[in-house]
Amino acid sequence: MDYQATLGLAAPLAVGLAAIGSGLGIGKAVGSAMEAMGRQPEAAGKIQTAMIIGAAFIEALTIYVFIVFILASGKLG
Repeated sequence: MDYQATLGLAAPLAVGLAAIGSGLGIGKAVGSAMEAMGRQPEAAGKIQTAMIIGAAFIEALTIYVFIVFILASGKLG
């Protein structure tokens, strides 16, 4: 298996794994935030802000992998 075939196989798999991990991470974070808001409704604003910031950081990792995929796709010839 040559370099380009390996890169052509690995790059989409990396994006898929990143998307799965990001989806699981966001699901866990949002689920935990919803439980916390249910237990302490008076702190819902603070919890929601922290949840949104956390979700943005989690989603940013997927975007970084997608950018690397785009850059790697340019080397596939």
